[in-house]
Amino acid sequence: MQRKKELMDQKIEAAQRKTGVLVINAGNGKGKSSSGFGMVMRAMGHGMQVGVVQFIKGAMSTGEEIFLRRFPDEVSFHAMGEGYTWETQNRERDIEKAQLAWQKAKEFLSDPKIGMVLLDELNIALKYHYLDVQQVIADLDARPEMQHVIITGRGALPELIEVADTVTEMQVVKHAFKDGIVAQAGIEW
Repeated sequence: MQRKKELMDQKIEAAQRKTGVLVINAGNGKGKSSSGFGMVMRAMGHGMQVGVVQFIKGAMSTGEEIFLRRFPDEVSFHAMGEGYTWETQNRERDIEKAQLAWQKAKEFLSDPKIGMVLLDELNIALKYHYLDVQQVIADLDARPEMQHVIITGRGALPELIEVADTVTEMQVVKHAFKDGIVAQAGIEW
């Protein structure tokens, strides 16, 4: 443990740059949005203003939306999709909704008072080419220096992974749905 402490102390000493962090939570496992919302609550605990934009989601209210709407002075929450892509069956409408959501995201990304922006399910909107990944990257690069951004969703594009600071891929080990257990409030949404 002494050697481990020495190594960790050296790493901590070397990591002194302060800047906003771009985090991507991807993969097919559960927990991408849950992790993002956990970071939102952590940021709120530190007094940060937070902007949330949900891509794809929006057809039904989620527990995180219901909860965070209790804090309108701290969180600006925008669920701007119309539901799962396999349910909507209207690519043009999905593209239109994603582009409107990106306009809201750009407002947050240009506001230095917003300390954290959660772009929930943005990876899906990019994977299906509802938005141009190069424009998204340019807008992310232009954000205030100390602003943190969390991006969630399956299928993160390589271009986005390249510019991110931290990328976590959630993997499925076991999931209740495969055993016939229905998605439930408080667990899935």
